[in-house]
Amino acid sequence: MSLSKDFVTSCLTGVADPVRGKDLVSSGALQWVSACDTYASIRLFMPPEAGKGVLQQVAQLAHTKLQQVAQRNGEAVDSLIVEFVDDAGTVVHTARFGGMVQGTAPAKPQPPAGSAGHEPIPGLEKSAKPAGQHGLPGVRSIIAVGAGKGGVGKSSIALNLAVGLARRGHAVGLLDADIYGPSMPTMLGLNTLEQAVVAGRLQPFYVHGVKAITIGKLVDSERPLIWRGPMAHGAFKQLTEQTGWGELDYLIIDLPPGTGDIALTMAQTLKLSGAVVVCTPQKVAQDDAVRAAGMFKQLGIDVLGVVENMSCFVGDDGKSYEIFGRGGAEMMAQRLGVPFLGAVPITMSLRENSDAGDPSANFEGTDAPGVRLRESLENLVTNLESQAALAAMRSGAQKPVLTIS
Repeated sequence: MSLSKDFVTSCLTGVADPVRGKDLVSSGALQWVSACDTYASIRLFMPPEAGKGVLQQVAQLAHTKLQQVAQRNGEAVDSLIVEFVDDAGTVVHTARFGGMVQGTAPAKPQPPAGSAGHEPIPGLEKSAKPAGQHGLPGVRSIIAVGAGKGGVGKSSIALNLAVGLARRGHAVGLLDADIYGPSMPTMLGLNTLEQAVVAGRLQPFYVHGVKAITIGKLVDSERPLIWRGPMAHGAFKQLTEQTGWGELDYLIIDLPPGTGDIALTMAQTLKLSGAVVVCTPQKVAQDDAVRAAGMFKQLGIDVLGVVENMSCFVGDDGKSYEIFGRGGAEMMAQRLGVPFLGAVPITMSLRENSDAGDPSANFEGTDAPGVRLRESLENLVTNLESQAALAAMRSGAQKPVLTIS
């Protein structure tokens, strides 16, 4: 059996808060919980008047309670790390019980904005890579998916591109780099899974044929990430460089909307094969998409193409309704001189599959709207493969092969 966040939290309801007179959960002392296999970490807030002796006593009580309940359930607790933080979120005391086995440790969140220094994901080994652009070992092609504004379905396109490529036999990774609004835990159905760290490296989830990693599994899903630029910069670097990706044909990076810190960090640190810009048909979305395309070009990143998302709504009767107009993104692509990768409609099943964490079902529809969606996604994947191959040839990373039969 493995420990879970819910199990650890329930155990802490039986530990008294010596300062507030309630238990650690109802008093609000518990800030964060992480659990993986037989290892657990918790973070507690205690008022300044609680001395180091009180903090150590609370940690000991928490460890004892967790062990007692675990033993009754036939589970083990090999390691517990208890961190105490002040009002600013700075760790003021750490208590450790047990030890790590084979370098495995649960992941922990980044410190809140305003804390000194930067160690966003403690427990990970520090990168020895020098500054400057580089590829990731074993990753053949890195493709960013961006948009000038939020709400255009950028994450949905990134996810379906990754799943579509994987269904064609490619080894694919998906990095959810939307630091402030990660949606992949829901869209990939990761909510019941726990993030693991082995030998100082994040282990990606393997779902729907894709290796996926997301900041959403490293922080409290109900808390906003109020981070300054340098903290987001550090988090992105660790998510890319401290993940055990293995051998990949494609790594798809889902960027935050806009032209901010993460895109700049990515361009400065990673050697990308290219970028995909997502846009909806209406003019206001095109204006922002033009800025996104301009950003990629200014950063020296090839724009592999533009995707028109929400090109129309396809009802259950198979009829199309052009809610936001149609063709605007294609005309924008022609004006910018970049490829148009395709148009993706809205369907009821697309929304249902996204909420259910089952993107593979988008490629298996048999009714009229399902077929339209499947065909549009397949066309999108085909065009991306072609543009990525052309970009690789332009950069010299791939040479044409002549086959004589």
